[in-house]
Amino acid sequence: MSDVIKDFFKMESAGGILLVIAAAIAMVIANSPLYGTYDAVLHSYVAGMSVSHWINDGLMAVFFLLIGLEVKRELMEGALKTRETAIFPAIAAVGGMVAPALVYVLFNMGDAAALNGWAIPAATDIAFALGIMALLGKRVPVSLKVFLLALAIIDDLGVIVIIALFYSSDLSAMALAVGFAMTALLFWMHHKRVSQTRWYLLVGAVLWFAVLKSGVHATLAGVVLGFAIPLKGQDGKSPLKKLEHALHPYVAFLILPIFAFANAGISLEGVSLSSLATPLPMGIALGLLVGKPLGIFTFSFAAVKLGWAKLPTGVRFNHIFAVSVLCGIGFTMSIFISSLAFTDPSLGFDTFSRLGILMGSTLSALLGYTLLSKSLPKVAADADVEQVTNN
Repeated sequence: MSDVIKDFFKMESAGGILLVIAAAIAMVIANSPLYGTYDAVLHSYVAGMSVSHWINDGLMAVFFLLIGLEVKRELMEGALKTRETAIFPAIAAVGGMVAPALVYVLFNMGDAAALNGWAIPAATDIAFALGIMALLGKRVPVSLKVFLLALAIIDDLGVIVIIALFYSSDLSAMALAVGFAMTALLFWMHHKRVSQTRWYLLVGAVLWFAVLKSGVHATLAGVVLGFAIPLKGQDGKSPLKKLEHALHPYVAFLILPIFAFANAGISLEGVSLSSLATPLPMGIALGLLVGKPLGIFTFSFAAVKLGWAKLPTGVRFNHIFAVSVLCGIGFTMSIFISSLAFTDPSLGFDTFSRLGILMGSTLSALLGYTLLSKSLPKVAADADVEQVTNN
């Protein structure tokens, strides 16, 4: 396995464990006398925006920058480089987005306001999923890890498109014009193979501010910036890999845990078991727990049987099903979409959507781990086809 992929798995796995800790601490604080302080800090203002806003629009833009870098690298030299390696996880990812959304819509089709959250269960938290998979150590075939990585990256790309198309409003023509100008400048720099990442980051900061003011979600600026940074510069080195390597520890060990801490603190005061069984949280929870594996496995199975794709070497359908259940861990990505879908606190949807996310993600993690553990050999697998990642 390439060093880049190895580092990715190590970083994401450890980061997933830290996410669990951050979310657990937030839940404890939210249901303790400290909740008032916790809420006051998140809603205090710094430089014209609340702390919560800075986290969701600022820090998460850096996360999406990393996603953009990862997707571009995989498309150019990794697991998504060729049709043969990309088609199977791509088909699986489509199923994993369509089916959960349909499950959610079935539960909430009578409530127009709630329907705005249809994309919440369509997301997968790659750090969390890889963190659970890492608990099984070397028993997991390399090709199965690469499948999960590729599927999650394509899923992230789908979420980016969803945010751009469905969660942008009140567009500002002037800000959009500045954003397009900055985007053009970034890709002109890419064409000229400018190697110094600081110039990309400088233009990217202006792009982020323009997108923030445009009505399009500011995190998309991170994705655009990621795709603009060249894989190889004039000096033969890789600005993309250099920046990706530099950002990874900050995203895994700082940005995502901060996001989880700021968004997973849900007060359970006044919440009853009967309220958890209402359409909104049930639609999300079952979208993640049932819709995700149903979509991923059904689309994967059909793709193989129809001859459109092949199973990765050393991987069986029971492995695919177990991984598809793990993909029901939406957590940070689902919470992020929820924050975009439900912006009116008077509706009370925000709390129940996050409870649905926590229920679905937790059950998916437990069931996915159990199924994967039972489907894998008890001892470490022999050397897997590592050449699939040595592109």
